[in-house]
Amino acid sequence: MGRMRPGSPTLEEVAALAGVGRGTVSRVINNAAGVKDSTRRAVERAIAELGYVPNLAARSLAGRRADAVALAMTERDWRLFGEPFFSEIVRSVGDALADTSVQLLLTLVRTDAERRRFVEYARGGRVDGVLLMSVRAEDKLPDMLAEAGLPTVLLGRRSGDEHVTYVDADNVGGARGAVEHLLRGGRRRIAAVTGPLDMYVTQCRLRGYQEALADAGLDPLPSLVVEGDFTEDSGRRATAQLLERHPDMDAVFAASDTMAAGALGVLRAAGRRVPEDVAVIGFDDFTLAQHTEPSLTTVRQPLEEIGRTMVRLLLEEMEQPEVAWRHVILRTRLVVRDSA
Repeated sequence: MGRMRPGSPTLEEVAALAGVGRGTVSRVINNAAGVKDSTRRAVERAIAELGYVPNLAARSLAGRRADAVALAMTERDWRLFGEPFFSEIVRSVGDALADTSVQLLLTLVRTDAERRRFVEYARGGRVDGVLLMSVRAEDKLPDMLAEAGLPTVLLGRRSGDEHVTYVDADNVGGARGAVEHLLRGGRRRIAAVTGPLDMYVTQCRLRGYQEALADAGLDPLPSLVVEGDFTEDSGRRATAQLLERHPDMDAVFAASDTMAAGALGVLRAAGRRVPEDVAVIGFDDFTLAQHTEPSLTTVRQPLEEIGRTMVRLLLEEMEQPEVAWRHVILRTRLVVRDSA
């Protein structure tokens, strides 16, 4: 297994042409550190001149590496895969892996049977590590992967005492800052459209909203809060409920840009001017936020940095499985546009 085709150049021939040892060629092929730039360029020229193709199958078997990581999405609602958040994270993770030899595999894991199959698949040496996104509070998949000894990094976290490595945005601080901005603008009847309440990210953004109101001496009325699911349609439904309950509301904090876009449409149809009558703030800062009418004030999540950091932590855990789990929370920033 793994023999070169007759006449194919060998590793030794590449080394001879480049004037280096066989081990140096291996280090260049594996993107290992400790190789001088001039030496690396000489090896790369020799590889190109000879048309050498590394035997990846043999390398994987010898090093017990698959040279692949999985990005597993655990969201049960198919509609959410059409939301910008998912495509932005996939793009940022893909970009972060572009300069490595590691292949990115995308997979859906939504049921208990799919969880068991995925853990067996991963444990079988088909991937070297796992990135998880959209994990809800009760999901045991991160624990199953940890018990199987697989390096795992979460996007977000299941609870405040998460014991698996994760990368998250400062959701509490971002939401608090958004509502404080509304309060400074004189708004006092501020409603909130949340994401699914069984997700920790939703609980954090709701807590930031509540803390800002409490700090301003305002009672965060439960009737001013409606649960959505991060989709535009849920933003429309929630805003219609809020208008019915509180026709005097003067601001809406939506926990995603897509829900905020839904809110803008309902307010417009109801004859409410934005921001004169009702100010609106979203969360994420997708491209969508720049093209709504009016343009959307929102909390920017550093999605590119989140993707890069997830990949960096996963690669480090793949190289050093004994490292302790790590928790990284990245700053958010309020981007002020016309809606607030």
